[in-house]
Amino acid sequence: MSVYRRLLPFLRPYLFPRFATAIICMVLFSATNGVLPFLVKHVFDDIFARKDVDALRLLPLLIVATFIFRGLMNFGHAYLIEFVGHRIVADLRNTLHRHLQTLSLAYFQRNPTGTLLSRVTNDTTMVRESLTQATASIMRDATTLTALIAVSFYMDWFLALIAFVVFPVTIYPLLKLYKKVRDFSRKGQGALGSLTVLLQETLQGTRVVKAFSAEAYEHQRFAAENHRLFRHSLKAGRLRAFVPPMVELVAAGGIAAVVWYGGSSVVSGDRTQGEFVAFLTALLLLYEPFKHLTRTSAATQNGLAAAERLFEVLDERSEIADRPGAQELGGVKHGMRFEGVHFRYLDEWVLKGIDLEIRTGEVVALVGPSGGGKSTLADLIPRFYDVQQGRITIDGKDIRDLTLASLRAQLAIVSQSTFLFNDTVRNNIAYGSPDLPLEEVVAAAQAAYAHDFIMALPQGYDTIIGELGSTLSGGQRQRLAIARALLKNAPLLILDEATSSLDNESERYVQAAIEQLVIGRTVLVIAHRLSTVHHADRIAVLIDGKIVEQGHHSQLLARNTQYRKLYDLQFHDAPLQ
Repeated sequence: MSVYRRLLPFLRPYLFPRFATAIICMVLFSATNGVLPFLVKHVFDDIFARKDVDALRLLPLLIVATFIFRGLMNFGHAYLIEFVGHRIVADLRNTLHRHLQTLSLAYFQRNPTGTLLSRVTNDTTMVRESLTQATASIMRDATTLTALIAVSFYMDWFLALIAFVVFPVTIYPLLKLYKKVRDFSRKGQGALGSLTVLLQETLQGTRVVKAFSAEAYEHQRFAAENHRLFRHSLKAGRLRAFVPPMVELVAAGGIAAVVWYGGSSVVSGDRTQGEFVAFLTALLLLYEPFKHLTRTSAATQNGLAAAERLFEVLDERSEIADRPGAQELGGVKHGMRFEGVHFRYLDEWVLKGIDLEIRTGEVVALVGPSGGGKSTLADLIPRFYDVQQGRITIDGKDIRDLTLASLRAQLAIVSQSTFLFNDTVRNNIAYGSPDLPLEEVVAAAQAAYAHDFIMALPQGYDTIIGELGSTLSGGQRQRLAIARALLKNAPLLILDEATSSLDNESERYVQAAIEQLVIGRTVLVIAHRLSTVHHADRIAVLIDGKIVEQGHHSQLLARNTQYRKLYDLQFHDAPLQ
C-alpha cells in the first residue's frame, strides 16, 4: 500500500475530469451487466413461455439500446484510461530524468547506464499498467461483481449462497501466489536491466568486438543473460498461469452445485425455467469478472515491483548539493587556490595535501605520470566530487559555499574524451543555448579553426554528426569541443589532455585553437605530453597524489629533478631546449 500511496500523486492531476469520467463510464458499463439476466428472464418467461407479442416487439429494442449504451460507455472508459495512463508514463519519465540530472557522478559510476535506461523506459510502462489499467480494471470488475451479486441474491438468495460459499476458500492461496509473482517479477526486471547493459556495451563497443573477432563470445554472454531473464519470467508466468485453472475449478464446483439444486427445483416446479436460466446467466457473468480480477491482481504485482525500482532511483540523493545559504559566484577576480586538498574514491588517498594557486589570467600546467591524480584534481573544481579534507577556494570563497549553477557557469572544460551529441554541428557548439544566433556559433567555430571543415560537411552547420560525433575525426571533434568552450566564454578553463591521441596535423590545428581559447582566461592544463606546456606560466609536477615541484619550464629543467626525469623519458633523443 505504501507504494500505491507514493504513486497516487502522479494520478492526482488527472483525477478530474478525465479519470473521474472514465470511472463513471466504467461503472455504468459494469452496472448494465446486472440488466442482462433480467433480459434473459423476460425472453424465456414472456416470449417462450407466455408467447407475449408485445414483449417480442419491445425486448429486441431494449437489447439493442442496452448494447449501444454499453459500447459508448466502454469506449469512453477505454480511451480516457489510455490518455491518463500515457500522461502518467510521460510524467514519471520526466520526473525520473529530472532527478537523474541532479545526481552526482559517483551514482552513475555505481549504476550501469543500461540499468537506468531500463527503469526509465520499461519500468515506467509497467507502472502505468498497475496504476491506471489495473486500477480501472479492478474497479470495473469489482463494480460488475457487486451488481451481479446483488442481482443474484435478489433473484434467489438460496442459490446465491450455494454458488458463493466456495469463494473464500480461494483468497489465501491467491494472496500467497501474488507475493511470489511480485518477487519473481522484480528479479525479472533486474535481469532485463542487466541485459540492457550488456546490449548497450556490445553496440557501443562494436569496433572493439569486431577487431578482436569476439562476435561469438559476445553472443554467448548475451544468450546467457537472456536465458537468466527467461527463467525469471517463466517462473512468474508459471504462477500467473496457475491462477485461472484454480479459479475455473472453484467456479465449476459452484456452477455444478447450482445446476444440480436449481435444475431439480425446475423439474419439481418450484422455479420457472426463466428464473433458473436468468440466475444461471448472472452466475456465469459473475465468474468472468472474478477471473479478470485474479489475472489483474497478478499483473499488478509486476507494476508494483517496477514502482519499487523507480522509487529506489527517486530516493537517491546527490552527494553534491548546494549548502544552505550558498552564494552566487559572479566572476573570478583573484584566482583559485587548493589548500591542503585530500581526496579518495575508496580507501586509498588519490590526492594527498595538494597546495596550489592559479592566479587570474595565469596558465598553470599539471604534469606527471598516469594515475597520479591529475584528472581527479580537475574534477574537484566543478564539484563533480567534493574534497574530503582541505578546501578549494575561488576569490577566497570555499567552492562548497557557492551554488553549483553559478560555479559551473564560470567554467569551461575541454577533455580528452570529447562528448558530442547525435545532433547538428550548430547545436553541439551552442549546447545548452540553442537560441544563440548562428553568427556567434560561426565566430566560435572560426576561432577554433573548425569553420572550414564544417562548411565541407553535407549540410554545413546543420549536419547531424552521429552518435558521439562518429562521422568526424578525433581532431575535428576536439575543435568542436573547443568552439563550444569558446562560445561559453567562461573565465575559468580546464584543459584535460585536450591534445592527446591526435596525429601531428590534428594536434597542430587543435593547439592553434587552444591558443585562441586561453587568451584572457585563468587556465588549468592537464597534460601528458610535455611539449604542449612549454609556454605555461607555471608547471606543477604531480606524482603519487602530491605536488613535488613547481616552476617555469626552464627552471624545472635546470633543477634536474622530477620534471627533468619526465622530460628525458619523452625526449631522450631530442636536444634540450
